[in-house]
Amino acid sequence: MGEYDNNINNNANDDGQWKTAEEWRQEEETSQKKNGFFARRKEKRNHGGGRSDGTRRGGAYWAKVGATAIVFGLVAGVAFQGVQYGFSKAGIGTSGTQLATTKTTSGSSSDSSDGISEVAENAMPAIVSITGIFENTSQGWFGQQQSSQTEGVGSGVIIGKQNGKLLIVTNNHVVEDAESLSVGFVDGESVKASVRGTDSDADLAVVEVNLSDMKDSTQSKIAIITLGDSDDLKTGEQAIAIGNALGYGQSVTGGYISAVNREVQMTDNTMTLIQTDAAINPGNSGGALLNSKGELIGINTVKYASTDVEGMGYAIPINTAKPIIEQLIENEAPSEDEEAYLGISGQTIDSSMASQFNMPTGVYVQQVVSGSPAETAGISAGDVITQFNGSSVSTMEGLQSKMSNLKAGKKVKVVVQRQNQQGTYESRTLTVTLGKKSDAPSTSSSGSSSGSSSSGNNYGGSQSGSGSSYYYNYGR
Repeated sequence: MGEYDNNINNNANDDGQWKTAEEWRQEEETSQKKNGFFARRKEKRNHGGGRSDGTRRGGAYWAKVGATAIVFGLVAGVAFQGVQYGFSKAGIGTSGTQLATTKTTSGSSSDSSDGISEVAENAMPAIVSITGIFENTSQGWFGQQQSSQTEGVGSGVIIGKQNGKLLIVTNNHVVEDAESLSVGFVDGESVKASVRGTDSDADLAVVEVNLSDMKDSTQSKIAIITLGDSDDLKTGEQAIAIGNALGYGQSVTGGYISAVNREVQMTDNTMTLIQTDAAINPGNSGGALLNSKGELIGINTVKYASTDVEGMGYAIPINTAKPIIEQLIENEAPSEDEEAYLGISGQTIDSSMASQFNMPTGVYVQQVVSGSPAETAGISAGDVITQFNGSSVSTMEGLQSKMSNLKAGKKVKVVVQRQNQQGTYESRTLTVTLGKKSDAPSTSSSGSSSGSSSSGNNYGGSQSGSGSSYYYNYGR
């Protein structure tokens, strides 16, 4: 994976916690003070500060002094390079675009309104609005097809930069099927954006913006979010949500962590999320859930709506999201002639179907294309795909989005559940070398040869039942 400047990788302290911008700056200041002190000592020696009888010293003395200087030079050089490496990984102090990470607080004062406002002020430079233009098709009065464009709004969080691109994490349902995207920054400026990669099962996406399209003044005002540790969350801790609520611009709501590791049954899959009573409204999707220090602990995604329920919003834990984000960044969307091909048609098996037919949730393989990479690897009709390339698979759309981020020729591990003679399912791990999509045989079905039969696009809607629904908080 190519290096990118952020605080996801290689920014850990000795105790495994993420380093903050303040820690990098403190290390740099300490190093500079040391270097400055010894530089002044050297200047004094060069201007009469040394011994007047230095010329009468033996060669051994000067050899000793020279050796000491060389050793110090190595130590100081290593220390300075280490600090510069850290700043590079955080997007600070590197050549070209300078990006700071967001400041954090001690958390001790964040129970008050002043504390919340400080957290919001520190984090706001890393929060963006995302606007998408979508094409809608409808049936006219006389049977003709009519199309119209609608605008949808959501939120995102700046998580790094790489090769002249600003990287932003958001929800998949914010960008899915968008004809075009634009990102709005803390100073009110907007820039066109594109999708780097998506994972619909995890409801995560990475959006990128060309730094060359951004004004220098905007780049000086934005920041990379500082990550927290969602595994350390406890019920009752303070939670702060920031996002583009209702498309009116960034707003802040405060509350508490109501529950951790809450299993939420969506339309097609089950997600393990953080529950909070901080208000998460339409347009907040993809925005930040912060702890009292201002560290990112979750990506806001969905709320529970019912006449009997109030204050039940959910966020994807950042520790769950990090490896997926990294994979989406690594697997940059391939060009058209590099698009990958698996060679199956399949159907989503949700929890309801799985319970009814006593089978695993995932993607049921209805058909395997003859001579395809799937057949070569040993995937058979009747298998249920549950993992693909190291991440779980629960829907057909999820499998397709994972495929869209990969290039032909890549080898991936595919975990399938296969029914044995006793009627139970056994796990098998197969290695598939993906083929070229352009080499796939054409099909007359509505789906693609990578697997097509599915329950359709379920994002932006709701899951009904007993007068209540889980709603994705996307202002579309």
